[in-house]
Amino acid sequence: MENKQALTSLAALANETRLAIFRLLIQAGPNGIQASKIGEALDVTSSSLSFHLKELSYSNLVTSRQDGRFVIYTAQFETMNALMDFLTENCCDGGTCTVRANCVS
Repeated sequence: MENKQALTSLAALANETRLAIFRLLIQAGPNGIQASKIGEALDVTSSSLSFHLKELSYSNLVTSRQDGRFVIYTAQFETMNALMDFLTENCCDGGTCTVRANCVS
């Protein structure tokens, strides 16, 4: 991951609502959650939810897919793991580090 992508991802997560959405999608796993269920779970209006999901999508932290008349959002685990790798790549001065191994799953 390059600096610019890391900054974009971190900026997207530097908002209380977007961080809560992302954490909810992480909990949901690869199946994702319907947009309406995200709004209900976090008590976010549909217009606000749409704005926050757009920001998370732009940063490649979430993807969406159509399932009939529903839109399902899923966390991009590859991007999350790349961000974790980026943040910890110089952990322990490049030596063997159990902390870094425990950070990335």
